[in-house]
Amino acid sequence: MKRYIVIVLAAVVTSCGIYKPYERPEVATGGLYGAENVETDTVSVAQLAWEEFFTDEELQGLIRYGLEHNTDMQAAHWRIEEAEAALKSARLAYLPSFNLAPNGGVSSFDGSKASWTYTAPLSASWQIDIFGGITNAKRRAKAVYAESEEYQQAVRVQLISAIANYYYTLLMLDGQHEATRLVAASLDSSAETMRALMEGGMANAAGVAQIEAAAYDAHATLLDIEHSIVAVESSLCALLGDAPHSIARGTLDEQQMPEELSIGVPVSLLSRRPDVRMAEYRLMQAHYATAAARSQLYPTLTLSGLLGWTNNVGSIVTNPGGLILSAAASLTAPIFNSGKLRAQVRIAEAQREEVMLAFEQSLLNAGSEVNTALSQVQTARQKLQLRTSQVEALAKAAEATQLLMDYGSTTYLEVLTAQQSLLAGQIAAISDRFDEIQGCVNLYIALGGGSEREESREQDK
Repeated sequence: MKRYIVIVLAAVVTSCGIYKPYERPEVATGGLYGAENVETDTVSVAQLAWEEFFTDEELQGLIRYGLEHNTDMQAAHWRIEEAEAALKSARLAYLPSFNLAPNGGVSSFDGSKASWTYTAPLSASWQIDIFGGITNAKRRAKAVYAESEEYQQAVRVQLISAIANYYYTLLMLDGQHEATRLVAASLDSSAETMRALMEGGMANAAGVAQIEAAAYDAHATLLDIEHSIVAVESSLCALLGDAPHSIARGTLDEQQMPEELSIGVPVSLLSRRPDVRMAEYRLMQAHYATAAARSQLYPTLTLSGLLGWTNNVGSIVTNPGGLILSAAASLTAPIFNSGKLRAQVRIAEAQREEVMLAFEQSLLNAGSEVNTALSQVQTARQKLQLRTSQVEALAKAAEATQLLMDYGSTTYLEVLTAQQSLLAGQIAAISDRFDEIQGCVNLYIALGGGSEREESREQDK
């Protein structure tokens, strides 16, 4: 009969979900990237280590320095230490607790000789985890620890992305600075030519003033670009955890991005994106918090005992002392506060549903970021092809216009217009190249790239 009671009790407890481990809910990933034909691709560019994706040696050095010195990375490390200590504490909850509390005193009654009494007990208490309260607390602590590790990975990914984007921004500004410098030099040369022509009576003051004004504007633009370079360098140094200084770097034309950007299957985001994994670990925590709340509805069994030495046995004082030993068991069951405990279960269930929605939304956000980054790369590459042809045509037009003016077949205004159009086209081409590189970086990060994990990590942590 007792065996049947135990079986029925176990079935009731299991049906309440107290011991039920977390299982990932069904999530729809079909069409998450906005294109059905990419779901059969099992390879993702995110599988590249960041050293393989970012091949610029100067950039690699900056990323390594940032991963070591960035304050957010250091804070993430201490967050892991905190979660690991909490997990160890939760695991030790299975063991009995021991306390040594020696005490003694002197007493005298009606002027009699004072007597000394003492007790040196070692007490023990052990809560038996019948209904999973301790187990669910340990599992929740394990999920918190795993989330802290994913938080560190998320910080790592965002740091790599930010350093790369700052670096490529500097390269873009360098390109714009060089293009503007060449145009400014050309305008200076044209201004000198116009002044010589004016002295020979072949040009007027208005033409010279127009060319000089354009040259002054180009030099002012150079100053703006130089200020932007200093500002970006200062921001990058702060991100690296370093004082402001000049950043050694390559050129925009030297950068190499993967030509084929395979994005893999959408479900891979569940295993690679740190933010998605963090959201799932929060869902896991909510699952075990709900189970722990349910376990509070059931009795708690606690074993306790005491072992020690004393010379105080009530009203009788014996010398020398004697051994004391006691053991007890207590079963505590909620009666009048069961309504409050059930309300706490409903609160935990509602919080779990909220976290579930956040998990689903994190996956949708990840898919949206992948789709947007992929579109950015494709659009930038198409524009860059057109822009290259445009710049070539504008360069030919500027050269031809300059020759025509040299031989007196056209005016200074047409030359000025051609040079300004060429500068605008060159700057636009540089911006398109930057958009392409930034899109590649955004896609790499959106797919979970850069979030390298140690293969030797213990699975039972």
